[in-house]
Amino acid sequence: MTKKLISVIDDDEGIRRSAVFLIESFGFRAVGFESAEKFLQADAHTDSSCLIVDIEMPGMSGLELQNELAAAGCHIPIIFVTAYDDNASRKKAMQAGAVAFLGKPFNDEELLRAIRLALRVESEAIGGMISVVDDDESVRHSTKLLIESIGFRAAAFESAETFLKSDQLHDTACLILDIRMPGMNGIELQRELASAGYSIPIVFITSYDDKEARRRAMQAGAVAFLGKPFRDEQLLRIVRTALQLNDESTKPGG
Repeated sequence: MTKKLISVIDDDEGIRRSAVFLIESFGFRAVGFESAEKFLQADAHTDSSCLIVDIEMPGMSGLELQNELAAAGCHIPIIFVTAYDDNASRKKAMQAGAVAFLGKPFNDEELLRAIRLALRVESEAIGGMISVVDDDESVRHSTKLLIESIGFRAAAFESAETFLKSDQLHDTACLILDIRMPGMNGIELQRELASAGYSIPIVFITSYDDKEARRRAMQAGAVAFLGKPFRDEQLLRIVRTALQLNDESTKPGG
């Protein structure tokens, strides 16, 4: 089995070389690049399972590289490293889907833990689709972008009826579902899927925290019931839980 490739992008040669040696000592393949531009020119993103990227570099910065990759539809898990722990940069990086943000110098165990998390994110991305069903276009769009930013596949639908007619229904591993929508509402879609034999984990989101709707949704097997607006980290944590439940339900004997 081919070892995972981890690319290190840092303009400091000493840090770049030591990080490559450290990663190789963990049993991974590693390659170093002195700039974001060199990384992009090498086409290394097609083979990389994880990036370790410096924030501040001459030319294209780490955050600009993150944006460039996302715009190209490339969602490699990214670990940022920096000697300047700027709160604004940290916030931008994490909101855009970074796996970790480490201050230099970092210890070996800290980096290894972040790499393992990044590779878990990458393996999750290979799995099923996450479908977002919400009649609010802005919520639908922003939620889809958030999910894609950490490497998951995502599809968005403006109504329960559109989702049921789509090809993505059979490929959906987790469903993020609004409660109140024109036509079929979220609770009705949950019931429709159950009666058709689908056991897709459902995360409900709503601007109206109706206690009766919450009770019915959770009793029928929903994974979570979130009020809008929700925090990015909160939703992503619940999505990962839902995907674990989906994996367990699809195992033989599950």
